[in-house]
Amino acid sequence: MRLIVSLIVLSFSINAIAKPNSEEKPWGLGLLVRSASIPFDAEDDKVNSIVPMMFYEGDTFFLRGIEGGGHLLKKADWELNALGRLRFVDIPTEYQNETQADTFDFGFQWRKNISDSHHFDVEILSDLDGKPYANFISSWYFQNDSWEFMPKISARYKSAEFNSYYYALNELTDERIGAGIDVNATIESRYHVISNLYFIGSLGLTGLDNNAYQSAIVDKRWQSEAYLGIAFFNDKTKSRKSSLNNGSYLRVAHGWATPSNIGEILAGDTEKDEFNNQLTSVFYGVPLTDELFSLPIELYLITGLAWHWRSDVQDSEQEYQLGIKAYYTIHWPVRWRLGFAEGISYISDVTYIERTEMEEKGYSPSKLMNAIDFSIDINLGDIFNANALKGTWLGYGIHHRSSIFESASQFGRIKGGSNYNTVYLQFDF
Repeated sequence: MRLIVSLIVLSFSINAIAKPNSEEKPWGLGLLVRSASIPFDAEDDKVNSIVPMMFYEGDTFFLRGIEGGGHLLKKADWELNALGRLRFVDIPTEYQNETQADTFDFGFQWRKNISDSHHFDVEILSDLDGKPYANFISSWYFQNDSWEFMPKISARYKSAEFNSYYYALNELTDERIGAGIDVNATIESRYHVISNLYFIGSLGLTGLDNNAYQSAIVDKRWQSEAYLGIAFFNDKTKSRKSSLNNGSYLRVAHGWATPSNIGEILAGDTEKDEFNNQLTSVFYGVPLTDELFSLPIELYLITGLAWHWRSDVQDSEQEYQLGIKAYYTIHWPVRWRLGFAEGISYISDVTYIERTEMEEKGYSPSKLMNAIDFSIDINLGDIFNANALKGTWLGYGIHHRSSIFESASQFGRIKGGSNYNTVYLQFDF
């Protein structure tokens, strides 16, 4: 009861200070197929993966496909950024669930803006275990009608520790190699189809250094990489809006685990988790746009924290999510909404409901997974005819983690995941 009273008070408070009309920022959401050659001496010579991508250019934070970060310093012609980037380790598909070698690298990026269409980056990064490397990248931007082209050339200095681990595979072979510099040329492209729809893709070629190429397990000097897919971006034929109709929101939810899959849940056939595992989550949404394909579909960049409570079969765990959520509002007889979100989820340790399914199917679980959120909610202000609650929604959602049917190496090549039935209050402001 105390929680309910607190949420009602919070609802009145937030709606009293509601400030919509945020400025539209550059945003995007894509789904691509990545295909890369395997540099190692293996029967398979290439590997494919499905890669969801998010894009956002905010005043402080940014997302650029498989990388993201924040501006630490930003001047007229240069900037210093904290940076994180997903890096693929291309090995045969059959070993990817066991090794889960794809990783996030973190560090700093210094960017010099040489002109409006040319910049130069210096990056100092390391993997999660502290194996360092540095990138030196020169990038350009060209546009011709519906086409956009972003070519770049780069050199990467790899420490001996980094080179030995990722190219000599020293934990398997006991071979150590020296440091090296590899080179890369890549061209990215976007084609504007119509409205918010784009085709996107890239082609890249990397030449390995002598130490990496001459290691016992590598048999290819050159490694290729290609992306191809579709994406939604700001409509380039329209000016970005200086004021959006939708504002930010805060969502507080509580959920109960279920071994049922999404299809069973949507069909109303939900099985209760015998150990009653539960979570509580808080999500914050920043408006991206108030229309998609000229329809009243609102998009938000969302960040969330879910606390998985301790139970008889698991310790308490923390889950972090980042994604993009869409809402479509139906005005009959009062306002209610359908919502869908796509993003990524990282958890401190895999929960019981997820771990047991992975064990039954013979997978090694992954802490990093794809995240999906289905929701339906109704406006409490319309229900009770109360102006103070016009920005408050009561809803039901499905909190879902999975790995895109074994098609994503970065998520561990897993089929399956976990689901939670949740109820929530959401406050617009």
